Amino acid sequence: MFTAMRAERMEGLHFFSDQATGLEAIVAIHNTRLGPALGGCRYLAYNSVDDAMADAMRLARGMSYKAALAGLDQGGGKAVILRQPHIADRAALFEAFGRCIESLRGGYITAMDSGTSSADMDCIAQQTAHVTSTTHAGDPSPHTALGVLAGIRSAVRARLGQESLDGVRVTLQGLGNVGYALAQLLQAEGAELLVADLDQGRVRLAEEELGAQPLAPDAVYEAPCDVFAPCGLGGVINQRSITRLRCAVVAGAANNQLVEPALGEQLRMREILYAPDYVINAGGLLHVALTHRGVAAGDIAGRIRNIGSRLDSILEQSLAQGRSPAEVADRQAEQLLYDEDAL
Repeated sequence: MFTAMRAERMEGLHFFSDQATGLEAIVAIHNTRLGPALGGCRYLAYNSVDDAMADAMRLARGMSYKAALAGLDQGGGKAVILRQPHIADRAALFEAFGRCIESLRGGYITAMDSGTSSADMDCIAQQTAHVTSTTHAGDPSPHTALGVLAGIRSAVRARLGQESLDGVRVTLQGLGNVGYALAQLLQAEGAELLVADLDQGRVRLAEEELGAQPLAPDAVYEAPCDVFAPCGLGGVINQRSITRLRCAVVAGAANNQLVEPALGEQLRMREILYAPDYVINAGGLLHVALTHRGVAAGDIAGRIRNIGSRLDSILEQSLAQGRSPAEVADRQAEQLLYDEDAL
């Protein structure tokens, strides 16, 4: 365990169990140099505790990098609750988790993520103030989608030399809350949509409402398009899928899209522009972090719009230095997180 923590430069790993509710949870805190750790709470079924722990640590690291490049005074953390086959009282389970969060004394602020909802955050909020994306704070998904849209605009301009998204062919992998919101934004700007999701109901809805063309889930990689936008779970760019891509740009909302860092350079060598996921999907984090601090909605919207400019800078540096955008973004984040002279 400690070897894995050192490999990810993890500050803390907390395990929680509550017999009365069946709660089994892990909170990973990656880095608190810039401020308290903030990150979502996932409620998913895992094959093992080791898998859940690895997921929490990998995602917590990504949150640190995301917060750093978004200019937030926050660190990175992540919580995973291991979903059991039968839970008698979901509300009680999340209230129990709220007590776990409270025991960390503000070192970690939780939020909505895969498998959780604003209603779950409301239950947590009954036990601790260290929670956001409650019903009152609002769903961060539309804000994530707005940031990704800004990133896609920047990437299309850099790679295709096109200011408008009108007629740009975008393959969307995943039509969850963020993916569908992004599809709506892209359709409004005139993009041509190809969509895939395991939930065929969501695919049919996109066909009917947005005029999208449906794809089989495994056909997304080989579909000719301008932009491939992963918007589901992470790890979709691997040694096998990268050879199948027929796109000019990879830019989407999913976290941890690259299975390994070297794939960023492989994309560059194939002349596929990769927009680092944690740079362009930071809109949701900006919303929850700044809402939690009482920042005005207009100011938050301005910060989200700046995501495109941030990606512009990374892409310019990538071109000038002959390095992948993924490597440039990582080095920038690591300077802020680990280099004393950078602060």
